[in-house]
Amino acid sequence: MENNFEERYRSGDLPWDHGKVDDNLVQTIAGVGIKPCKALDIGCGTGDNAIWLAVQGFDTVGCDLSETAVKLARHKADESGTPVRFLVADILSDPVSQGPFGFVFDRGCLHCIDEDKGKKLFARKVSDLLDAQGLWLTLVGNSNEPEREDGPPQLSAAELISVVEPHFEIVSLSSGLFGSDQDDPPRAWICLLRKRG
Repeated sequence: MENNFEERYRSGDLPWDHGKVDDNLVQTIAGVGIKPCKALDIGCGTGDNAIWLAVQGFDTVGCDLSETAVKLARHKADESGTPVRFLVADILSDPVSQGPFGFVFDRGCLHCIDEDKGKKLFARKVSDLLDAQGLWLTLVGNSNEPEREDGPPQLSAAELISVVEPHFEIVSLSSGLFGSDQDDPPRAWICLLRKRG
């Protein structure tokens, strides 16, 4: 995965970072009744979602490509007194030894991988990190709106399904919005998946 994210975090050019947990994560955990377990937040950024999971009782690990993002996340967790382990890692090439996990969350990582082959590798890596029957919640840019100059990369529902289906069954797939402080937030696919047995 390309790491221009380090430059973005250093410069503060972070339109996706609105300083609070994404509502889609909160609603999914509550709506599906996902019980606290070992959880991984891939592309954790400055840590808001990972910290929220830890506060809910999840044994949480957050990882990100950006060393600056991880430093900011560690600082945030320390300030709030929340126990989260953060590490700098590329999920496609670096081992994440703290697994297996019962729940994995990514907010906008899958769609940042350029090639279909890379997206399929990402899905396989997530599957490998999960317990049997483990759940993955992924938020992905949604092609049901025009492309935005500063918006996330977009996938169609068919593209998303073709990437994840070999390793996962789809529990739910809905069209919604990314949690954001923008007046007109980008559309997202909110996709909850269960690892195939």
